[in-house]
Amino acid sequence: QVQLVESGGGLVQAGGSLRLSCATSGSAFRTYTMGWFRQAPGKEREFVAAIRTSSHTYYADSVKGRFTISRDTGKNTIYLQMDTLESEYTAVYYCGASRGLLSSIRDPSMYFQWGQGTQVTVSS
Repeated sequence: QVQLVESGGGLVQAGGSLRLSCATSGSAFRTYTMGWFRQAPGKEREFVAAIRTSSHTYYADSVKGRFTISRDTGKNTIYLQMDTLESEYTAVYYCGASRGLLSSIRDPSMYFQWGQGTQVTVSS
């Protein structure tokens, strides 16, 4: 059983930064692709970023150049550094684990385990 626990969300002004953390059980990210998704009220969960076991990273076009996904093997933790935040980024951010192929890395249905989510609110 993979356990994921997100933290680091909060209220920030537009243009500010936040760093989200996803603490994983054991060596989950050495085995699975780890992704960050977000879900705003009334909207579907959407892909933000992912990192594969090879350390290759992938981003949604809307966050390229603003967000950085990384991992700390010593702490079994995945991070999402978010810079130059905009109000439309307000959402609950979720960390997920996937066994899926590269072609499905952006598909939330391919992630078998999720954390509880952390709220990010960007004020304009």
